[in-house]
Amino acid sequence: MSTRLDADLLGQHVSYDVSGTWLAYWLVVMRVIGGWWMLHAGLDKIWAWPFDAGWFVGGRAAGTTLGPVVTLFDSGVLLDFVNVAIPLGQTAIGLGLIVGALTRTAAFFGSFLLLFFFIINGETGAWSHGVVTVELLGIAVYGIIASTGAGRILGIDAYLAETDFVQSHPRLQYLVG
Repeated sequence: MSTRLDADLLGQHVSYDVSGTWLAYWLVVMRVIGGWWMLHAGLDKIWAWPFDAGWFVGGRAAGTTLGPVVTLFDSGVLLDFVNVAIPLGQTAIGLGLIVGALTRTAAFFGSFLLLFFFIINGETGAWSHGVVTVELLGIAVYGIIASTGAGRILGIDAYLAETDFVQSHPRLQYLVG
């Protein structure tokens, strides 16, 4: 089976054939690997409980572009929230990607989380060897997963998209996939 991709990019028409079978397998592999990466990060924090994000949101983020926003979470109840939200969020993102449930939503929040890490780590010296870091590659992988609807390939989203509830609320199609 071959799929023809047609698009207009920067004012030029681009068209080429892609093997649909190989593309489907590759999207599932990317989804599972990206999911495992985030699931593992979340479970590591849960297993080593209590997790403390204070070193990152209070120390590392201070003085960066996102510092004024992130350092709001460096103490009190907001730090307590972050200490729970990061491990649980990473775990939920990972599980969602692995099983293909609410894949676009999981990939969006994975990219959003990695964007914070990318900017803050980069401004504190991680870009000394170049701007392409593991966080940037993760953002790219999650972007591909979200934009291609990878959860509909061997994932729960294939079933969710066909439910009467999702069919009667077309905007929910943007969350599954």
